[in-house]
Amino acid sequence: MRQFHQESIAQEYKHAIGHKRGELITPALILDLDVARRNIQFMAERLGSLGVNLRPHIKAHKCPELARRQIQAGAIGICTATVWEAIVMSRAGIEDVYIANEVCGREKISALAREAGRGHLGVAVDDPGNATDLSDALCSAGSTLDVLIEVDVGMGRGGVRSPQEAVELARCVSRLPGLRLRGIQAYEGHCMLESDRAIRMRKAAEAMDLAAKALEQLTSAGFPCDVVSAGGTGTYDITGADKRVTEIQAGSYILMDNFHGGLVPGFSRSLTVLATVVIQHGSTIVLDAGLKSIGVDEALPTMVPYPFYRAEFHEEHALFSIDDRSALRRGDTVELIPGYAPTTVNLYDAFHVVEDGIVTDIWPIAPRGPGHAGLL
Repeated sequence: MRQFHQESIAQEYKHAIGHKRGELITPALILDLDVARRNIQFMAERLGSLGVNLRPHIKAHKCPELARRQIQAGAIGICTATVWEAIVMSRAGIEDVYIANEVCGREKISALAREAGRGHLGVAVDDPGNATDLSDALCSAGSTLDVLIEVDVGMGRGGVRSPQEAVELARCVSRLPGLRLRGIQAYEGHCMLESDRAIRMRKAAEAMDLAAKALEQLTSAGFPCDVVSAGGTGTYDITGADKRVTEIQAGSYILMDNFHGGLVPGFSRSLTVLATVVIQHGSTIVLDAGLKSIGVDEALPTMVPYPFYRAEFHEEHALFSIDDRSALRRGDTVELIPGYAPTTVNLYDAFHVVEDGIVTDIWPIAPRGPGHAGLL
């Protein structure tokens, strides 16, 4: 059923292949593959020079084709946000998939346990009860699962709150069949919101110091910690330079957007949304790409040729006040850079893959839940 879904999406959009990027039915999600390739290569070379592994988070692009290219460039595996993403990626041939999140709920845990019998999967845990539920499901399915203990290093979201809790959880996990304790997750996502690089560096260092305290107590208690997983696009080169960290989870670098673009240099924006000017009244133009077509989290989208204009976003419309610098008229198309790529991609079925300005392929985006691909 998964294969049918992916093939049907590709068939529905194949009419776009061969068209110029500005000729698509709008709103349309465009991936400039030439730019994405450069982003992939730049990250691979940068982390290679730092001597740290890359396990890119695919929540931004949700696309098996892009995940394969990241692995071909040297990534050791991928991260996902949900069990459904993990299953889709595993069945697409990605051999090492880690869910950088806790998985709770009987159906989700059962689905994870079954998939763990087919491929190499891992998951984060921060609670003994959840670990026990995972173990019970794994025993029933006859499968095993890698586990990282999540340590809260400042986000205030998931994770044990002290080194002592980490050790107690490690003792629990080590007694449970089906679970293999590999190390810790210490994601410092709160640091990504800091636009000042000097402050971001300080906060990231403080976060890794908290992780080191848990790591020290775990190893002193006799628990192996081969993996210390951390880092995002905004801190990849900061956390990646910390010798205590073994792998970086950065993912948005492959697409970039207006939020991430202001955090780190060296990457270009490969993701855009094509929109049409559908209304024009005086100095106001209205595009057909609103909140249901483009992510506005953390930063506002901007028009590629006119980044200095700011918009007001409604559900299906984006209103721009323009002046004589703009040549746009009703019926024209224009590309928008998303404010936030991860909450843009999930609004679409597929990428229009563009090379040299021409659509050359259609790449389906991974299903968001079990109903899309018969995963249960």
